[in-house]
Amino acid sequence: MRSEGLVLVSCFLTMCLCYSTAQFVQNSMKLLGIPGVGMALLDHDKVVFQGGFGVRDLGKPEKVDENTLFMAASNTKGMTTLLLAELVDKGKLRWDEPVVQAYSSFKLGDAETTKKVLVKNLICACTGLPRQDLEWLFEFKNATPESEMKLLGTMQPTSKFGEVFQYSNLMATAAGYIGGHIVYPNVELGAAYDKGMQTMVFDPLKMNVTTFDYAKALAGNHASPHGDDVDGKPAVASMAFNYSIYPARPAGGVWTSSGDLIKYVQLEMNKGKLPDGEQLVSAENLLARRAPQIALGEDATYGMGLEVSTKYGVAVVSHGGSMGGFKSNWYLLPEAQIGAVILTNADTGGMLLGPFSRRLLEVLFDGKPEAEGDLTAQAARYKAQLAKERERLVVPAAPDLVAKLGKKYTSKELGDIDLFSEKGQTVFDFGEWKSAVASRKNDDGSVSFITIDPTNSGFEFVVGEKAGKRTLTIRDGQHEYVFTEVA
Repeated sequence: MRSEGLVLVSCFLTMCLCYSTAQFVQNSMKLLGIPGVGMALLDHDKVVFQGGFGVRDLGKPEKVDENTLFMAASNTKGMTTLLLAELVDKGKLRWDEPVVQAYSSFKLGDAETTKKVLVKNLICACTGLPRQDLEWLFEFKNATPESEMKLLGTMQPTSKFGEVFQYSNLMATAAGYIGGHIVYPNVELGAAYDKGMQTMVFDPLKMNVTTFDYAKALAGNHASPHGDDVDGKPAVASMAFNYSIYPARPAGGVWTSSGDLIKYVQLEMNKGKLPDGEQLVSAENLLARRAPQIALGEDATYGMGLEVSTKYGVAVVSHGGSMGGFKSNWYLLPEAQIGAVILTNADTGGMLLGPFSRRLLEVLFDGKPEAEGDLTAQAARYKAQLAKERERLVVPAAPDLVAKLGKKYTSKELGDIDLFSEKGQTVFDFGEWKSAVASRKNDDGSVSFITIDPTNSGFEFVVGEKAGKRTLTIRDGQHEYVFTEVA
């Protein structure tokens, strides 16, 4: 009777978990304007839910299901380090091996940092290298895995090694390409990585629809990206911006489904063991990826493409992903033996990820209903901020301010901008992607033009002049890039 009672309790908890999270997701989709979500749940090594809600594209009837592909973005990083863990098992790498020994042409902009970087530091966000993402987001048409590796050679640390969390996509890119090169040393870097991931990760896990092939993904059952327009209305977005990650795909280029990604989470739960009992990767090297490399705050740490949080007194292993119009996350609660995957096809999906994790915890543990309140508050802040920013924007861009611009600008690091008018809007065309812009007069008297197309919005260019030539300047947190008018 006791064992039967425990089974009934377990079944009841599973039902509650599935129902509560499904309802929460569907309600959140309405609040946030998310067209489609892929979701999967894992309970003690059993997949208890896999499927989807909503549609793949606004205005079209096709539904999201467990095989619908989404860009999982930086969720790729944990799978990349899984490849490295297998290579460590095989004796082809060591976590504490200097990267220059594993791949002699590895080079950063700082020689001392180059020598310090060990294999385990490649996706630790602890080397002092900053994001410096604008360089691969704007100039990728002719980029290759080899050119992305060379770009690392221009990057300088902005903090001391191990001092502070600084997320570097290009360092994660290097990790994947070095791993692929070790598996297939006579194959081009990108093809070697793709083949290594297919044979050593996707095939053993039976992740049958997961791919790095954009053409293949877009030809089949896939979700399209969505973002809010300048007035906060959800719209289907262009995919052009999302090709930026392809040359750097070990950091975030994978397409996967809820039904496939939960298989990866299952391997994490089973400490490297496949459903048939085979040990794909040793528990020691799988768990080494979760070991703290740098603090994310008082109750969270970052390892090798994996985060571990104890915010609510329960360890949660996870990682998120963000590309234009795609936001996602996966979660593992090792002590409770619960796993979850959530994939969304909207920028507003990013607001769902934290509250979804909280909903898992409140159903399983403390019962305090915080998730809905957190989500509602986030949505309200987002809408208020959007409205406040919209008040200052002139859409279409003010003709008198546009008239003072040049027709073409160029930057050594970020390429060219061509300016033209289209359907009554001023458009900035970066070659790889383009966006309509709004104008804004700033408090300091300067003028900015801000991109406003869904998923491409928020890039700000400040009008200026240098050496008698008109300029447009864009900044990230630590860098400034100047586009100069081409005569």
